[in-house]
Amino acid sequence: MGRTTLDTAALSHELRLSVMRFSRRLRNQRVDTSVTLTHLAALSTLKRHGPMSPGELAAHERVQPPSMTRVVVALEGMGLVTRTPHPTDGRQVIIGLTPAAEEMLSAEAQAREAWLAGRLQELTPEERTVLREAAEIMDKLASGG
Repeated sequence: MGRTTLDTAALSHELRLSVMRFSRRLRNQRVDTSVTLTHLAALSTLKRHGPMSPGELAAHERVQPPSMTRVVVALEGMGLVTRTPHPTDGRQVIIGLTPAAEEMLSAEAQAREAWLAGRLQELTPEERTVLREAAEIMDKLASGG
């Protein structure tokens, strides 16, 4: 193995671990722990992509439709999603967010961003510049095939 291959493998390992630790810390900045991370992910997908059928939501979340059905039932029971008839397919329903879900997602995002802003304030201006550049590179990595 060449030096470049070893360097790339080491960077891959370090970056993977750092991203996992960072993601875990960020996820732990929760406002409402009665909603599971699975539920929060489904709500976030609905916020980002708009109302959709349970099957579409399952595909976005990469879970089996029966699993998403259980998630939707739980979220509906908590008053966080609505079911409306599909406009063209009478066998389908469309799942959408309630105002309570919108408020909860906003509070969750604010809590995470407040925590992160506090941590960023502890860094030097040079470190924040490096992170700004790294964020662009990470977006580039995430958008690749």
